[in-house]
Amino acid sequence: MARNDHAEERAYERLEHRLCELPHRYGPSVHILPDPFLLTHLARLCAPETVQPEFNELIEVCYRHLLVHSFNHELPRACQSADTRMIEYTPRGRFRGEVIDPSASAVTVAIARAGTFPSHICYDMLNRILRPENVRQDHVILNRVTDPAGRVTGAQMHGGKVGGPVGGKILFLPDPMAATGASILRVLEHYRREVAGVPAKIVTVHLIATPEFIRAVKAEWPAAAIYAVRLDRGLSDPDVLATVPGTHWDREFGLDERQYIVPGGGGFGEILNNAYV
Repeated sequence: MARNDHAEERAYERLEHRLCELPHRYGPSVHILPDPFLLTHLARLCAPETVQPEFNELIEVCYRHLLVHSFNHELPRACQSADTRMIEYTPRGRFRGEVIDPSASAVTVAIARAGTFPSHICYDMLNRILRPENVRQDHVILNRVTDPAGRVTGAQMHGGKVGGPVGGKILFLPDPMAATGASILRVLEHYRREVAGVPAKIVTVHLIATPEFIRAVKAEWPAAAIYAVRLDRGLSDPDVLATVPGTHWDREFGLDERQYIVPGGGGFGEILNNAYV
């Protein structure tokens, strides 16, 4: 039988990417990823004895792996053919299959303080898989606003550098500790009011998230995709902790009276910058 030297493999033309997720009842756009590798590194990251320079090294390891999951699931794909080194010897030396579409456009937002380094990692990775002219990093500076008792009441924005419209772009917001949602909501409100265009997607990417954060973001931005390595709801009652997350959402608590995450990891912004203010 004659061999068709121009035949190409078809198995990789339509890929269905599946995430390994913690079962929950927060909705399909919330992704809690119980990845043993990531959980191992996150536990080290949160340990009381972990400081610089190991702290930043662990942040980078965690975010590079976490972002791969979010990129695979959220970035568009395109079917492409690509020569391999074997093309010199045979027309069959080509790979054909789905890859991340390099023509996609993305913006990552560096949220000072704790989100600056994770956003730089996201920016670097996006530049390596998309056309660099389609990738941008914006910067915003804000801080929590608290009442006299130290409870978070919102976030105040002090300035920023936004490089243009966001219409049709995928907007990534990498911020390690997703506690109250005040910072993310303030940033998204700024983009909605002050920046032209509607993003194709909004993707928030965290190491730790609380039920309170998920509830706050979903109330304002129900279509936003939320990614986290770990869900912390350590102040919930024992009977709630024995249930699938989201079953008793109104009784799930991960924030103490100062809005710090429990079990959490302490102030990531302070340790990232060695600035305890």
